[in-house]
Amino acid sequence: MPSVSDWKVPASVQPKPADYAYDLDAALSAVVAVRAIIPSDAFTADTLGTERAGNGVLIRADGLVLTIGYLVTEAETIWLTLIDGRSVPGTVLAYDQTTGFGLIQALARLDLPALPIGSSSAVSVGERVVVGGAGGRQKSVAARIVAKQEFAGYWEYVVDEAIFTAPSHPNWGGTALIGPRGELIGIGSLQLQEGREQGPPGDINMIVPIDLLQPILDDLMTLGRPNAPPRPWLGLYATAIENRVVVVGLAKDGPAQKADIRTGDVLLSVAGAEVRELAGLYRKVWSLGAAGLEIPMSIYRDGKTIETRIKSGDRSRFLKAPKLH
Repeated sequence: MPSVSDWKVPASVQPKPADYAYDLDAALSAVVAVRAIIPSDAFTADTLGTERAGNGVLIRADGLVLTIGYLVTEAETIWLTLIDGRSVPGTVLAYDQTTGFGLIQALARLDLPALPIGSSSAVSVGERVVVGGAGGRQKSVAARIVAKQEFAGYWEYVVDEAIFTAPSHPNWGGTALIGPRGELIGIGSLQLQEGREQGPPGDINMIVPIDLLQPILDDLMTLGRPNAPPRPWLGLYATAIENRVVVVGLAKDGPAQKADIRTGDVLLSVAGAEVRELAGLYRKVWSLGAAGLEIPMSIYRDGKTIETRIKSGDRSRFLKAPKLH
């Protein structure tokens, strides 16, 4: 992912104030740069790195910043850079594994307007939006919603109705998806390639819809997590290939590795139910109960079908807890 300071969005796709019915510059001033330092021995250090940079959005005047959680997972140091160039320290309040949201509390007064929270369900495919990055219009993209549909990630993650926008923002992590009324309707998570009938594939952004935040926000702020039993976690990375789910990686010392699941294994069924795509696999595992239960699975390996059981884990227990300030 590019750093926050070494690029600018091409002028042709930057948003122009006259195109919007709200104060574009005021809305973009709520987007801050996020820099996180993670210990080298952290669980996610090898996969996500020890220095992470992206964006966050001020959602309350008291310094509460919403971002995408992978930027701040296991962070021991957080710095926020504001639209006026000031840098202030922050601390991680929460990271929700289910939605992917992360919360940061600024540890200094920001004196910036918060971006009001809107409704992601109220916007439609085709609507004009802004994908806002830290640094104002030069770091933001005038975009449109190109799809609203299910997204399943290889790291045991599903969003029922993710938002997809184009053109893509080049520093997508934690960007603010700003809707037609100048309200926050989502947080940038990924860049993906969209297949096209003519020409090469084009880049699009996957956005986590803001409607997933409101039901858990109070819990995240008071408990650091949703007030619900943790989902069972397998610790495997998978992809769908030709209508089959194939293991492409394993979390070190995770439940799947301990159960001798191997890269290249084809996952045939969970608790007797056939699985052929990622979302179906994850939802079946989650439907069986909370973290800690054994997950019966059938796998195909080297020409044989093998019955096995994976004792699931609580993913958060593998992570370093946020440092208290």
